[in-house]
Amino acid sequence: MENLNIKLHQIKMNDDWKEFLKDEFYKPYFLELKRKYIEAIKENKIIYPPSNLTFNAFNLTPLHSLKVILIGQDPYHQPNQAMGLSFSVPNGVRIPPSLINIYKELNNDLGISIPKSGDLSSWAKQGVLLLNSILSVEAGKAASHSQWGWQEFSDAVISNLNDRRENLIFLLWGNFAKSKKRLIDSQKHFILEAAHPSPLAGNKFLGCKHFSKVNEILKKLGKTPINWDLNF
Repeated sequence: MENLNIKLHQIKMNDDWKEFLKDEFYKPYFLELKRKYIEAIKENKIIYPPSNLTFNAFNLTPLHSLKVILIGQDPYHQPNQAMGLSFSVPNGVRIPPSLINIYKELNNDLGISIPKSGDLSSWAKQGVLLLNSILSVEAGKAASHSQWGWQEFSDAVISNLNDRRENLIFLLWGNFAKSKKRLIDSQKHFILEAAHPSPLAGNKFLGCKHFSKVNEILKKLGKTPINWDLNF
């Protein structure tokens, strides 16, 4: 048991999530995932996001404040982009096309001016879990860690939230995110679906009005709405 505790201690995740997900960290798939990650580091491979940001989504959105889950797919694989939050890039980094469309919809829906920064940390701190299904990637190689076991982990996150919480709002943008619908009980939670915000989807994402819909749901639940405005 002592060795297991040491392994759990090494997970750079805040305590409430760590307790909530502790059974996952002892499962064979996660131990194998951790082995692959350590091996890649030893081979001097560059991995994004930096290891201290792998679980950034959980650290910025404590379990007790969770309201919304926005499911992404794979971290950005170019330098300085990935920060452990789906769709988000650090301040000063060029805003990716999908995020530009998200900002366009934000403007269409709520009249919020297009932000100049791609950093979505303020959403995360208000209870929006910006969860990528795959939590790491090798530099320059999109989806290179898709077979490592991360998807089993993120599916477990969704399943545990589905089973052990109520009245969460899941934002499923694009077919990949929509595939997670099978893990969510629509009688216990709220599911909002839309096309992926990528321009490759023909801008069908625009007009979904998910930002106002989320806040309408939160108000009905007696919860504080999300301040989606990133202009500060």
